[in-house]
Amino acid sequence: MIENKQVYYPSIGQSWGIVGLAILSMLLFSPVNIILTNILGKEVSFLVYYLLAMGVPFGIAHLIRNKRTGINNYNFNLSSIKLMVLVSISTISIQTGVISPIVNSLPMPEFMKKIFLEFANQNGVFSFIAIVIAAPIIEELIFRGIILDGLLRRYSPVKSIILSSILFGIVHLNPWQFVSALIIGLFSGWIYYRTKKLSLSILIHLINNLVAFLGIYFMDIEIMINESLTKLYGGFTNMILITIGSILVSIIGIFILRKEFNGLKN
Repeated sequence: MIENKQVYYPSIGQSWGIVGLAILSMLLFSPVNIILTNILGKEVSFLVYYLLAMGVPFGIAHLIRNKRTGINNYNFNLSSIKLMVLVSISTISIQTGVISPIVNSLPMPEFMKKIFLEFANQNGVFSFIAIVIAAPIIEELIFRGIILDGLLRRYSPVKSIILSSILFGIVHLNPWQFVSALIIGLFSGWIYYRTKKLSLSILIHLINNLVAFLGIYFMDIEIMINESLTKLYGGFTNMILITIGSILVSIIGIFILRKEFNGLKN
Protein backbone atom coordinates (compact mmCIF):
# COMPACT_ATOMS: atom_id res chain seq x y z
CA MET A 1 0.00 0.00 0.00
CA ILE A 2 1.39 3.38 -1.03
CA GLU A 3 0.75 6.27 1.33
CA ASN A 4 0.12 9.72 -0.07
CA LYS A 5 2.89 12.06 0.99
CA GLN A 6 1.68 15.51 2.09
CA VAL A 7 2.95 18.23 -0.22
CA TYR A 8 3.63 21.68 1.21
CA TYR A 9 4.17 24.94 -0.67
CA PRO A 10 6.32 26.94 -0.64
CA SER A 11 9.72 25.68 0.47
CA ILE A 12 12.54 28.13 1.27
CA GLY A 13 13.73 28.08 -2.33
CA GLN A 14 10.20 28.50 -3.66
CA SER A 15 9.66 31.44 -1.28
CA TRP A 16 12.68 33.17 -2.79
CA GLY A 17 11.18 32.38 -6.18
CA ILE A 18 7.91 34.14 -5.27
CA VAL A 19 9.83 37.24 -4.19
CA GLY A 20 11.90 37.13 -7.38
CA LEU A 21 8.67 36.89 -9.36
CA ALA A 22 7.26 39.91 -7.50
CA ILE A 23 10.37 42.00 -8.22
CA LEU A 24 10.35 40.92 -11.87
CA SER A 25 6.66 41.80 -12.09
CA MET A 26 7.34 45.28 -10.69
CA LEU A 27 9.97 45.83 -13.38
CA LEU A 28 7.88 44.42 -16.23
CA PHE A 29 4.80 46.48 -15.36
CA SER A 30 6.71 49.74 -14.76
CA PRO A 31 6.03 50.91 -18.36
CA VAL A 32 2.31 50.67 -17.57
CA ASN A 33 2.78 53.21 -14.79
CA ILE A 34 4.73 55.53 -17.11
CA ILE A 35 2.23 55.29 -19.97
CA LEU A 36 -0.89 55.68 -17.82
CA THR A 37 0.54 58.66 -15.91
CA ASN A 38 0.01 60.89 -18.95
CA ILE A 39 -3.53 59.59 -19.40
CA LEU A 40 -4.94 59.04 -15.91
CA GLY A 41 -2.58 60.99 -13.67
CA LYS A 42 0.08 59.76 -11.22
CA GLU A 43 -2.19 58.43 -8.49
CA VAL A 44 -4.58 56.39 -10.62
CA SER A 45 -1.74 55.06 -12.76
CA PHE A 46 0.19 54.00 -9.66
CA LEU A 47 -2.88 52.19 -8.28
CA VAL A 48 -3.35 50.30 -11.55
CA TYR A 49 0.38 49.55 -11.69
CA TYR A 50 0.46 48.29 -8.12
CA LEU A 51 -2.57 46.02 -8.58
CA LEU A 52 -0.89 44.48 -11.62
CA ALA A 53 2.66 44.35 -10.22
CA MET A 54 1.68 42.63 -6.98
CA GLY A 55 -1.62 41.06 -8.03
CA VAL A 56 -0.08 38.96 -10.80
CA PRO A 57 2.60 37.34 -8.56
CA PHE A 58 -0.06 36.62 -5.95
CA GLY A 59 -2.32 35.05 -8.57
CA ILE A 60 0.50 32.84 -9.89
CA ALA A 61 1.63 31.78 -6.39
CA HIS A 62 -1.99 31.10 -5.41
CA LEU A 63 -2.55 28.87 -8.46
CA ILE A 64 0.67 26.93 -7.81
CA ARG A 65 -0.26 26.52 -4.13
CA ASN A 66 -3.73 25.29 -5.05
CA LYS A 67 -2.42 22.85 -7.68
CA ARG A 68 0.27 21.35 -5.45
CA THR A 69 -1.49 21.28 -2.09
CA GLY A 70 -5.20 21.54 -2.86
CA ILE A 71 -5.41 24.57 -0.52
CA ASN A 72 -7.21 27.53 -2.07
CA ASN A 73 -8.60 29.42 0.90
CA TYR A 74 -7.35 31.97 3.46
CA ASN A 75 -8.51 32.63 7.00
CA PHE A 76 -10.12 36.08 6.95
CA ASN A 77 -12.20 35.45 10.09
CA LEU A 78 -12.27 38.47 12.37
CA SER A 79 -10.93 38.31 15.91
CA SER A 80 -12.38 39.79 19.06
CA ILE A 81 -12.43 43.57 19.48
CA LYS A 82 -9.99 43.15 22.37
CA LEU A 83 -7.41 41.40 20.21
CA MET A 84 -7.82 43.91 17.39
CA VAL A 85 -7.33 46.85 19.76
CA LEU A 86 -4.27 45.24 21.38
CA VAL A 87 -2.74 44.50 17.98
CA SER A 88 -3.40 48.06 16.76
CA ILE A 89 -1.89 49.72 19.84
CA SER A 90 1.14 47.42 19.70
CA THR A 91 1.66 48.19 16.00
CA ILE A 92 1.63 51.96 16.56
CA SER A 93 3.97 51.60 19.54
CA ILE A 94 6.42 49.44 17.58
CA GLN A 95 6.39 51.92 14.74
CA THR A 96 6.95 54.90 17.07
CA GLY A 97 9.43 53.41 19.51
CA VAL A 98 11.36 50.92 17.38
CA ILE A 99 11.00 51.51 13.64
CA SER A 100 11.16 55.32 13.53
CA PRO A 101 14.38 55.63 15.60
CA ILE A 102 16.15 52.99 13.48
CA VAL A 103 14.97 54.30 10.10
CA ASN A 104 15.70 57.92 11.05
CA SER A 105 19.26 56.99 11.99
CA LEU A 106 19.99 55.57 8.51
CA PRO A 107 21.57 58.20 6.23
CA MET A 108 19.63 58.86 3.05
CA PRO A 109 21.29 60.12 -0.15
CA GLU A 110 19.79 63.08 -1.96
CA PHE A 111 18.48 61.04 -4.90
CA MET A 112 16.49 58.82 -2.51
CA LYS A 113 15.12 61.87 -0.73
CA LYS A 114 13.83 63.16 -4.08
CA ILE A 115 12.18 59.81 -4.81
CA PHE A 116 10.47 59.72 -1.41
CA LEU A 117 9.41 63.37 -1.74
CA GLU A 118 7.86 62.76 -5.15
CA PHE A 119 6.04 59.70 -3.87
CA ALA A 120 4.88 61.51 -0.72
CA ASN A 121 3.25 64.27 -2.79
CA GLN A 122 0.78 61.67 -4.01
CA ASN A 123 -1.54 61.69 -1.00
CA GLY A 124 -5.01 61.68 -2.54
CA VAL A 125 -7.83 59.13 -2.51
CA PHE A 126 -6.29 56.73 -5.02
CA SER A 127 -2.96 56.76 -3.20
CA PHE A 128 -4.86 56.01 0.01
CA ILE A 129 -6.53 53.05 -1.68
CA ALA A 130 -3.18 51.76 -2.96
CA ILE A 131 -1.17 52.25 0.23
CA VAL A 132 -3.69 51.70 3.03
CA ILE A 133 -6.09 49.19 1.48
CA ALA A 134 -4.61 47.34 -1.50
CA ALA A 135 -1.05 46.91 -0.18
CA PRO A 136 -2.03 45.40 3.20
CA ILE A 137 -4.40 42.92 1.58
CA ILE A 138 -2.28 41.76 -1.37
CA GLU A 139 1.07 41.76 0.43
CA GLU A 140 -0.28 39.90 3.45
CA LEU A 141 -1.86 37.34 1.16
CA ILE A 142 1.56 36.75 -0.39
CA PHE A 143 3.87 36.95 2.61
CA ARG A 144 1.72 35.58 5.43
CA GLY A 145 -1.10 33.80 3.62
CA ILE A 146 1.11 31.87 1.20
CA ILE A 147 4.80 32.13 2.14
CA LEU A 148 4.64 32.04 5.94
CA ASP A 149 1.74 29.62 6.03
CA GLY A 150 3.65 27.22 3.80
CA LEU A 151 6.93 27.61 5.68
CA LEU A 152 5.24 26.93 9.01
CA ARG A 153 4.10 23.57 7.68
CA ARG A 154 7.71 22.57 6.91
CA TYR A 155 10.03 24.43 9.27
CA SER A 156 10.22 25.79 12.82
CA PRO A 157 8.15 28.87 13.70
CA VAL A 158 11.27 31.00 14.36
CA LYS A 159 12.90 30.07 11.07
CA SER A 160 9.66 30.57 9.14
CA ILE A 161 8.81 33.94 10.67
CA ILE A 162 12.33 35.35 10.26
CA LEU A 163 12.67 34.20 6.65
CA SER A 164 9.24 35.47 5.60
CA SER A 165 10.00 38.83 7.26
CA ILE A 166 13.35 39.15 5.49
CA LEU A 167 11.70 38.39 2.16
CA PHE A 168 8.99 40.93 2.96
CA GLY A 169 11.69 43.54 3.55
CA ILE A 170 13.62 42.67 0.40
CA VAL A 171 10.62 43.13 -1.90
CA HIS A 172 10.50 46.83 -0.89
CA LEU A 173 13.87 47.33 -2.59
CA ASN A 174 15.39 49.97 -0.31
CA PRO A 175 17.06 49.89 3.14
CA TRP A 176 14.61 52.24 4.85
CA GLN A 177 11.47 50.32 3.97
CA PHE A 178 13.37 47.05 4.43
CA VAL A 179 13.84 47.86 8.13
CA SER A 180 10.21 48.85 8.58
CA ALA A 181 8.88 45.82 6.68
CA LEU A 182 11.24 43.45 8.50
CA ILE A 183 10.15 44.58 11.97
CA ILE A 184 6.45 44.76 11.12
CA GLY A 185 6.83 41.40 9.36
CA LEU A 186 8.24 39.80 12.51
CA PHE A 187 5.31 41.06 14.58
CA SER A 188 2.75 40.19 11.92
CA GLY A 189 4.35 36.78 11.42
CA TRP A 190 4.17 36.00 15.13
CA ILE A 191 0.53 37.05 15.24
CA TYR A 192 -0.25 34.84 12.24
CA TYR A 193 1.60 31.90 13.76
CA ARG A 194 -0.37 32.17 17.00
CA THR A 195 -3.81 32.79 15.45
CA LYS A 196 -3.63 31.62 11.80
CA LYS A 197 -5.86 34.63 11.06
CA LEU A 198 -4.83 36.65 8.04
CA SER A 199 -7.27 39.37 9.10
CA LEU A 200 -5.01 40.35 12.01
CA SER A 201 -1.92 40.48 9.80
CA ILE A 202 -3.81 42.70 7.37
CA LEU A 203 -4.86 44.93 10.28
CA ILE A 204 -1.24 45.30 11.42
CA HIS A 205 -0.12 46.21 7.91
CA LEU A 206 -3.07 48.58 7.47
CA ILE A 207 -2.40 50.41 10.75
CA ASN A 208 1.31 50.71 9.93
CA ASN A 209 0.62 52.14 6.47
CA LEU A 210 -2.20 54.36 7.73
CA VAL A 211 0.04 56.01 10.34
CA ALA A 212 2.69 56.62 7.67
CA PHE A 213 0.09 57.97 5.22
CA LEU A 214 -1.38 60.34 7.81
CA GLY A 215 2.11 61.57 8.65
CA ILE A 216 2.71 62.35 4.98
CA TYR A 217 -0.72 64.00 4.64
CA PHE A 218 -0.60 66.24 7.71
CA MET A 219 3.11 66.95 8.09
CA ASP A 220 5.76 68.59 5.94
CA ILE A 221 7.45 65.60 4.32
CA GLU A 222 10.66 67.57 3.66
CA ILE A 223 11.00 68.22 7.38
CA MET A 224 10.25 64.57 8.15
CA ILE A 225 13.00 63.40 5.81
CA ASN A 226 15.65 66.01 6.57
CA GLU A 227 15.26 66.59 10.31
CA SER A 228 16.58 64.34 13.07
CA LEU A 229 14.21 62.37 15.26
CA THR A 230 15.16 64.62 18.17
CA LYS A 231 13.78 67.69 16.37
CA LEU A 232 10.75 65.84 15.05
CA TYR A 233 9.83 64.75 18.59
CA GLY A 234 10.35 68.24 19.99
CA GLY A 235 13.70 67.87 21.74
CA PHE A 236 15.98 65.25 23.25
CA THR A 237 13.93 64.76 26.42
CA ASN A 238 10.70 64.30 24.46
CA MET A 239 12.42 61.90 22.08
CA ILE A 240 13.70 59.73 24.95
CA LEU A 241 10.34 59.75 26.74
CA ILE A 242 8.35 58.95 23.59
CA THR A 243 10.74 56.22 22.47
CA ILE A 244 11.03 54.51 25.86
CA GLY A 245 7.30 54.89 26.49
CA SER A 246 6.46 53.37 23.11
CA ILE A 247 8.84 50.46 23.66
CA LEU A 248 7.28 49.76 27.05
CA VAL A 249 3.78 49.87 25.55
CA SER A 250 4.96 47.48 22.82
CA ILE A 251 6.36 45.03 25.36
CA ILE A 252 3.24 45.20 27.51
CA GLY A 253 1.03 44.77 24.44
CA ILE A 254 2.94 41.71 23.26
CA PHE A 255 2.89 40.26 26.78
CA ILE A 256 -0.89 40.68 27.01
CA LEU A 257 -1.35 39.26 23.51
CA ARG A 258 0.74 36.23 24.47
CA LYS A 259 -1.48 35.65 27.51
CA GLU A 260 -4.57 35.99 25.35
CA PHE A 261 -3.24 33.45 22.85
CA ASN A 262 -2.29 31.01 25.59
CA GLY A 263 -5.78 31.44 27.05
CA LEU A 264 -7.37 30.60 23.71
CA LYS A 265 -5.56 27.25 23.69
CA ASN A 266 -6.77 26.25 27.15
